[in-house]
Amino acid sequence: MAELKYRRILLKLSGEALGGEAGYGINVSEVEAIARRVKEIYEMKAEIAIVIGAGNLWRGKQGLERGMDRATADYMGMLGTMMNALALMDALERQNVLTR
Repeated sequence: MAELKYRRILLKLSGEALGGEAGYGINVSEVEAIARRVKEIYEMKAEIAIVIGAGNLWRGKQGLERGMDRATADYMGMLGTMMNALALMDALERQNVLTR
């Protein structure tokens, strides 16, 4: 097994990464593939923090350009982030990766 250079890792995933080739929506196969890669690092005893985006589900800028209230657009983005986080959390936990 390879040696880790860093014990703590911050992984930033764009929402589009969860959308697979299409770049939008949640592609369950892609989420599972990401979870498998994260598990490999997890098994090396690394501490992993994941920051996830929501551009695959919502772009607040598009709402603002059409006159949407800024707070509403932001809240929608936060909900998209939660959806992506839950999808990845589920995939990780099904692979016995502790997520909390």
